[in-house]
Amino acid sequence: MLPYLLKRLGLMIPTLLGVLTITFIVMQFVPGGPVEQIMAEARAGTGGDTGGYKAGRDLNQQQLEDLKKLYGFDKPAHVRYVEMLAGFARFDLGKSFLQNKDVWQLIKEKLPVSMSLGLWTFVISYLISIPLGVAKAVHEGSRFDTLTTFVVLLGYAIPGFVLGILLIVLFAGGSFWEVFPLRGLTSDNWEQLSTWGKVTDYLWHLTLPLICLVITSFATVTLLTKNTFVEEIRKQYVLVARAKGLSQNRVLYKHIFRNALIPLVTGFPAAFVGAFFTGALLIETLFSLDGLGLLSYESVVRRDYPVVLGSLYLFTLIALVVKLVSDLLYMVVDPRVQFGSVGK
Repeated sequence: MLPYLLKRLGLMIPTLLGVLTITFIVMQFVPGGPVEQIMAEARAGTGGDTGGYKAGRDLNQQQLEDLKKLYGFDKPAHVRYVEMLAGFARFDLGKSFLQNKDVWQLIKEKLPVSMSLGLWTFVISYLISIPLGVAKAVHEGSRFDTLTTFVVLLGYAIPGFVLGILLIVLFAGGSFWEVFPLRGLTSDNWEQLSTWGKVTDYLWHLTLPLICLVITSFATVTLLTKNTFVEEIRKQYVLVARAKGLSQNRVLYKHIFRNALIPLVTGFPAAFVGAFFTGALLIETLFSLDGLGLLSYESVVRRDYPVVLGSLYLFTLIALVVKLVSDLLYMVVDPRVQFGSVGK
């Protein structure tokens, strides 16, 4: 296993470099960087102040050079690329052009919102999906199986933001009932609430966003669970176990359950971490939740290159490590898998 582990770790470096290099090159050809934005604001201004420069049509060549030096664009692209990689090697993600904060600090500020959405979506989705998938496999072809499949696919087909708009209109004071809050994760008086009041207030704010995220996320796991269990139920060892007179529950939970859950268990790390960092942009926007999804979108739109590249570097590195952990976990769950023999 050690050669396989070393090989995978070695492949992470060119993969990471490839992602960063392609993104960096593409960004060099995207118009409308921070310098151009300040120039546009200056031309459209009427005498106010923009970033320390007088807004108007008097942005001279020296001021343009100062702006380029401020943002590092006075250096050739290859020099900026090398400096970026050197900083990333030290886990220095740089500083935001627009917010004048370290990228690390911005990510830490937005992470609690994404963690709240991701963690609860992951837990609730799996708590619903696995029992439902097992029940569908056991009662395959029944009316229950058909009805739940229709409901699951219907929920999957409804875009999360469409459902979010509907919930806001119905339950968040849009046109009908004002039952749930619309903004943020907590109320303005959260600090003055009791412990139980804080818990209920937090969950109350999460209710509508979580409904949107859970309904559109658990269909895949439900159907994967069902199909995996159905495949195991039809195997020879299950027929032998039943022929020996073992009960349905004993066959299901002692023999089938362990083998059928292998694909789900090995996918836990990726699903768990991915729930934090994929970012529910539209849901965060609809419910005024300032998380990583909204940060990434605004950074791309406003050409905040350090945030775009820094967050991309961090998330890609995490994704590669999690993928490796998933593969190793597969070997732990199923000892028949031997990665050391790959390629022999």
